[in-house]
Amino acid sequence: MSAQVDHWTRVPSLRGEHVALEPLRPAHAAGLRIALGDGELSRLWYTNVPEPKDIESHIAAALEMQSQGKALAFAVHDANGELVGCTRFYDLDPAVPRVQIGYTWYASRVQRTGLNTQAKLLLLTHAFESMGCMCVGFETSWFNHASRTAIARLGAKQDGVLRSHRRHADGSVRDTVAFSIIQSEWPAVKRNLLHRLERHEQGSDRT
Repeated sequence: MSAQVDHWTRVPSLRGEHVALEPLRPAHAAGLRIALGDGELSRLWYTNVPEPKDIESHIAAALEMQSQGKALAFAVHDANGELVGCTRFYDLDPAVPRVQIGYTWYASRVQRTGLNTQAKLLLLTHAFESMGCMCVGFETSWFNHASRTAIARLGAKQDGVLRSHRRHADGSVRDTVAFSIIQSEWPAVKRNLLHRLERHEQGSDRT
């Protein structure tokens, strides 16, 4: 029983050929600030990517959420070991069991590469096969069409739109598009991600 509980309280280290995810720490601030570059990523009003100057508070907020048992936060490294972004499990509900994957952002240079495909494969494999989840959810802004397309391409199904659900970083009200993958769908989703990863490696899939 203790090993099962541990999956819900301890951040794992997950590694593949293209990406490595490790527990987020305050010491990652300098590398993540470099990954954010000139702040261009944070200028899209419908995302919640931190500005470079706010990376310490972004990490602190993630770790506070984690200390409350509401999240498991990761720093993301590329194949060369350089920090390129962050992601989290959040809305942890071991009673279902269910998690959400989100708070994800990557340096521009690794977007639409095999890194994200493999990161999602590692996270989903851990959620379904180690944590025993019945469902994994994803949420994004109605206006974030790129994110909506990317989530759908994972094999997630759209559950609906939550009207006036949250606020964007700029304070405007956000309609949230909710997606999920359920346990019975996981084998097919896993095959799809492995196929996409193979296509990335062959240079024939850049989305």
